[in-house]
Amino acid sequence: MAAAVEPHRDCPLCPRLHGFIAEWRAREPSWHNAPVPSFLPPQGEETVRLLVVGLAPGLRGANRTGRPFTGDYAGDLLYSTLKRFGFARGEFQARPDDGLELIGTAITNAVRCVPPENKPVGAEIATCRQFLVPTIARFPRLEAIVTLGAIAHQSTVRALGQRVAALPFRHGARQATGAVTLFPSYHCSRYNTNTGRLTEAMFVDVFAAVREALG
Repeated sequence: MAAAVEPHRDCPLCPRLHGFIAEWRAREPSWHNAPVPSFLPPQGEETVRLLVVGLAPGLRGANRTGRPFTGDYAGDLLYSTLKRFGFARGEFQARPDDGLELIGTAITNAVRCVPPENKPVGAEIATCRQFLVPTIARFPRLEAIVTLGAIAHQSTVRALGQRVAALPFRHGARQATGAVTLFPSYHCSRYNTNTGRLTEAMFVDVFAAVREALG
């Protein structure tokens, strides 16, 4: 039996996250409030050559809208950069029906459910890897993975069956593993940009390197 690529809407595997989502369903019944599925290009998964892996849905971002990086600042920077390098097209208006389309690109999260204070614990990251592994495997032409932040990077490395010590997180690195090259980046969160850990130029440089690698 093939592994499930996306968790069930009422996935109970992580009790803390399951309970947190239940609280927000009661508070905001119109929100998505469920595991957030991967965002795919309309041309299909067989066209995907780039995968972007984030950490987890933001409470008022993807957890509200149901689309990765949609509804918070991180999405503004990510999608504008993807459009700049031809990995997306259309107008990003921070809502899932804005008509934005990915081109040869997919976006997912290492943890599919929103965690309290944006901080999943180790067991939750490990548990949700059972969805990250088949997500990576579903793209037969995958060549590049941008990992946003150390946790997403480490979970992706483990999902690829590699050792974290052999492929440590380092912003701006280029790490080949099998047919896939990893491009680690600091997460495009408002906190990272406000503190100067990540500048827009640094983020753009990562995707420029991806564009060069993919041709």
